Parts: sequence; structure tokens; C-alpha cells
Amino acid sequence: MRVHIGTDHAGLDFSRHLQEHLEAAGHEVVDHGPTSYEPLDDYPSFCINAALGVVDDQAKGVETLGVVFGGSGNGEQIAANKVRGIRAALIWNESTALLARQHNDANVCAIGARQHTLEEAMHLIDLFLAEPFSKEERHARRIAQLAEYENTGDIAGHPIDDPGHARA
Repeated sequence: MRVHIGTDHAGLDFSRHLQEHLEAAGHEVVDHGPTSYEPLDDYPSFCINAALGVVDDQAKGVETLGVVFGGSGNGEQIAANKVRGIRAALIWNESTALLARQHNDANVCAIGARQHTLEEAMHLIDLFLAEPFSKEERHARRIAQLAEYENTGDIAGHPIDDPGHARA
């Protein structure tokens, strides 16, 4: 599987270990940066580029997922979710890693590099990458509704109250 990764200075050291770990497990890793420590760098472009890589590969039929991380994983998840077609989930334990894939067919996971030991974080990422989507009808239906809203600003048969706010 191809795995797109993106971080910021807070996850740079973790990124190096993660890349080695994923490559040793047989994954192809695409690193969207950063490549050097810059204490004032900004995560949005790195995470958005990782998410764009996932969307592009999925459109081409490539088996791919993404991993974004920083101090908490929160901002990185938000950045990835700005890309149309991305469903990024913050994972912090085994259950959230598994359910992100099983129920949400998340195609990117976000994790806080400062919230876990290296071993814990790699274990959670491994679980996420290995877990398939359940394909249960109720989950597929909900994911389709999210995609419909993302593309049209509406969900057929389900009223959306939008007092002039822009879609995410």
C-alpha cells in the first residue's frame, strides 16, 4: 500500500521512525514534509499535500491511505479534512483506529506525536492501515451523505440548515 505522510516540526523525529517502520512492513511511503527541522514551520501545507496525494492515488485506483501528525494531531486532521474526498480521523487508542476504518472508511488518520510513545503511535497507525472498511449499508449510506454535502451543500431527504455559511 502507498502511504502519504505529512507533519510539521513537532512530528519530524517521529516521521523518520515511521517511514522506516512502514517501509519495513512493505509499504511505499510518500513523504510530504518537512524534510528538516524548522521550529516555526506550519503544518497545513504538509498535511494538505499528503491528503491530495491520497485523493489523487485513489482516483487512479492505487491502494493508498494517509497519516498526518503533529503535536496533538488536531490541526493536522483539520487541515487534511479541507481536501475534498478526505475523511481524516483522529486516532488515540485501538478502538478509534479500528472504527475510523470500519465505520467511516477514513482514508487519512491523524495522531498526536507528542501524545503517545513511538511504539504506541506506530501500533495505532498499523491497526488503521490494516483494517478494512466494513461496507455495511448504514456506514456506506452515511459516508455517501457526507460526500453529497461536500459536493453540493445538501443531503437529499435530510434538511441542512445553512444560514449563509460556507461549506467546509
